Amino acid sequence: MRRREFLATLALPAAARPERRRPRLAALVTTYHVRSHADNIVTRFLEGYWINEKYNPPPCDIASLYMDQIHPADIGKRLSMAYGFPVVPTIHDALTLGTGKLAVDGVLLVAEHGNYPVNEKQQTLYPRYEFYQQMVEVFRDSARSVPVFVDKHLSYDWTKAKRMYDQSRELGFPLMAGSSVSVTFRRPELDFPLETEFEDALAVGGGWVADGGVFHVLETLQCFLERRKGGETGVRAVQRLEGEAAWRAAREGLWSRPLLDAALRAGERVAAGRPEEVVKHPVVCLLEYNDGFRAAALMLGGLVNEYLAAFRLKGRSEPAATLCYIPIENSNNFSPLVDSIARMMLTGKRDYPVERTLLTTGALAFLMESAYQGGKRLETPELKIAYRAPKQSYFARGRGS
Repeated sequence: MRRREFLATLALPAAARPERRRPRLAALVTTYHVRSHADNIVTRFLEGYWINEKYNPPPCDIASLYMDQIHPADIGKRLSMAYGFPVVPTIHDALTLGTGKLAVDGVLLVAEHGNYPVNEKQQTLYPRYEFYQQMVEVFRDSARSVPVFVDKHLSYDWTKAKRMYDQSRELGFPLMAGSSVSVTFRRPELDFPLETEFEDALAVGGGWVADGGVFHVLETLQCFLERRKGGETGVRAVQRLEGEAAWRAAREGLWSRPLLDAALRAGERVAAGRPEEVVKHPVVCLLEYNDGFRAAALMLGGLVNEYLAAFRLKGRSEPAATLCYIPIENSNNFSPLVDSIARMMLTGKRDYPVERTLLTTGALAFLMESAYQGGKRLETPELKIAYRAPKQSYFARGRGS
């Protein structure tokens, strides 16, 4: 449309203006059942979603669905009949819709849940990278690309994750990824301006100590720390310690026991008793950043079943702490994530940088390797990932629903 024609449409009554076509998305999922991540994300694009007391209608259309595995309690096929989109046999079909070329406006890649092997490092080998490569092949063949969202961390493997990131930059498509926990409701609404001077930081999670669980705690930590003075510089070393070694690390000053107390006070479902007595198998992930800052992520199964964070700031005597609230009854922590994904699909702009997830993906992969090597401290020169957080933090305001 020429500029003159566009201006002419502005003079038309609203009813006479051509409607903007809603983005059509291909959903590539591992499996689709109630409370799976496919349900938590894709279904919200079908039914809409609530954030606090506001209902948001579906912002995009689902054009196709590829399912790698059919769950015994599958809902994908029924939803396809109800909403009129096809379930297709290949990723190529999902992206091309029978045209032979890319025919959608965006991609949801949700490779979480399903029957996949777990390796000796407690990493579930979800095929995010393999899905992504098939998608990239269609982009290349079509000489065109569209925005992409990848659920959770980019891959269990650092080399694969970095290649995914590099391909998005090479082909020029917006890439978004990450955890719902980092953008969910905060109780209280703790936030920090850019250039905050942190002195210490600790994130706390529950007993899910495989890579999928640790990732949530790491990204929760990172969404705060990326706002520190000087911006993000990357991680130079990691170490994962378990059992008594985790408590000993606190006594040696490698993580802050007072910050743990502050974090636990922010919780709503923390079990009674001293952590050292209640928790049978504590796990701590120690992070050393390139700028010299140190932080930790602590997993306390049996004591905690939520996501907490606490910080000590320069010039403040009392720590700041918050609960990243997960509405267990309806998984509504996914609503702010879907809201952000939709904004990227509509505008091509992201509410937070994908480098956050790239960095936490890498830290996670090396932490699982550290555990596999018996708690060895690992240098991570690969994770020299520098970026700046946005001026305005993105997370859901309000108490949550």
